[in-house]
Amino acid sequence: MSKVLLVTGASRGIGAATARLAAQRGYDVAVNYISSRDKAEAVADDIRKAGRKAVTIQADCAKPDEIKRLFAEVDKSFGRIDAFFNNAGIVAPVMPFVDIPAERVVKLVMTNTIGAFVAAQEAAKRMSTKRGGKGGVIVNMSSIVAVLGGAGGTTDYGLSKGGIDTMTRGIAKELAPEGIRVNAVRPGMIDTEIHADMGLPDRVAQLAPTIPMQRGGTPEEVAEAVLWLMSDQASYVTGICMDIAGGRGI
Repeated sequence: MSKVLLVTGASRGIGAATARLAAQRGYDVAVNYISSRDKAEAVADDIRKAGRKAVTIQADCAKPDEIKRLFAEVDKSFGRIDAFFNNAGIVAPVMPFVDIPAERVVKLVMTNTIGAFVAAQEAAKRMSTKRGGKGGVIVNMSSIVAVLGGAGGTTDYGLSKGGIDTMTRGIAKELAPEGIRVNAVRPGMIDTEIHADMGLPDRVAQLAPTIPMQRGGTPEEVAEAVLWLMSDQASYVTGICMDIAGGRGI
């Protein structure tokens, strides 16, 4: 029987790359998106071309009620969930710390931290052997900025991802006896659309010389790490935050 993976924020970037790679590794995939329906459907089409089942589900992962609806839709479509990539998140334009408005911090934390917390809860409820589930794997999306403390005008984003690191370690300990492994990936400078969202479309190229490996990473390189953490090859791995940053942050 094929395993079922839910990827939040799967219409582009690392989420899309992970959804596509998962299909190649034998997963059926639920593709979540917030507004880019066409892009989400393109990802789902690629999954089907790989011979796996795919559904697209719209939901805003900053809203707990929509997160709960998302998981209910996965239940209807697949009947279970074996793996969850807790990937949905947002960024904001680079801004000096003293100028960042509180409202922006609330928005980032609501999506990146609280939304991810609620989503992990919903996944755990379904996977937990103590609740009738068969176990499973959760991989959370952190960032190397959780280690760096933000990176030049992104202190609030770093704050939101630092919470992911803490959550990952905490729930890994709590959920291990219930058959659930929980880890996180901490990407560094990855070549995705996220930098344009921050107002710096050329950021990867500009900062590449400051990275020990002298280049940015690709979404596919992060996807490989996510799929490894979900695999049986990582069966004794839980509670880690894996840096995928080309040496940045060490």
